[in-house]
Amino acid sequence: MSSTQSSPNKKQKVDATTTIPTIQGLEDYSFRDGEEITPHGAMPQKKYYRSRAHANPLSFNDNLTYPTKPDDFDWQPYYPELPSSSSAPTVIDIGCGFGGLTVELSTLLPDATVLGLEIRAKVCEYVRLRIMSLRETEKGNYKNAACMRSNTMKNLVNYMHPNSLNKIFICFPDPHFKAKNHRRRIVSYDLLTEYAYCLKPNALLYLITDVKALHEWHLEKTDAHEMFARLSDDAMENDPCVKAMINVTEEGKKVERSGSNKYFMVYRRLPEEEVALETSEFLK
Repeated sequence: MSSTQSSPNKKQKVDATTTIPTIQGLEDYSFRDGEEITPHGAMPQKKYYRSRAHANPLSFNDNLTYPTKPDDFDWQPYYPELPSSSSAPTVIDIGCGFGGLTVELSTLLPDATVLGLEIRAKVCEYVRLRIMSLRETEKGNYKNAACMRSNTMKNLVNYMHPNSLNKIFICFPDPHFKAKNHRRRIVSYDLLTEYAYCLKPNALLYLITDVKALHEWHLEKTDAHEMFARLSDDAMENDPCVKAMINVTEEGKKVERSGSNKYFMVYRRLPEEEVALETSEFLK
């Protein structure tokens, strides 16, 4: 056995400031044939964390536990180097995949607390270990990034306070092409209402896909929602987060290599008073 690896019976000394809580459903996945798959501090290899491209978010057998309300959940273990007052997420990357955007946003938005949310256990474990490795090798950096396994379609509001988020990213979600599966799509009127509930007034919702039909679905559903308004082309062009969303996700890079198109839009979450004003004008 390599000197850099540890057996299940021998504990390594671990820097608590670099750790992130283990992924639900993968507590026993760290070892294979008596050896650690990814020793503490090492960058994980994707070959050990491959998973199905997508999961059914409406399944009732995910075996995950959730807090009853946001106040019941402690974010400090996910961001141990941040003050407790700053440890709740302010930016979330829904369906973060292998974490390319989550990691990028943590440096692009150093004052934000970034959380990648992923339903697939092994993929989420890869992101957790990736961030831990970056924290270990680049001390002081990536302390504002973390990853958690969660089913956003069912439990987002169990974790997020109202008016608490500055940005939500939904990048290259499962298109669920079959009409009978459209209810599994991550953008719908009901889910947009939850996103609006969690976003601060004037906060932003970022959407991107390589499927034109899904992009049109995103536009149709979000344009029709009273709590959102499209950002102008100029505003999107000047937003560095848009460039990151287009260029740094693993799925985005795959689309780039294939020569396919990327379709995106950014929406502003309207303040309640602006919604009320627009409604009153409409009713006149």
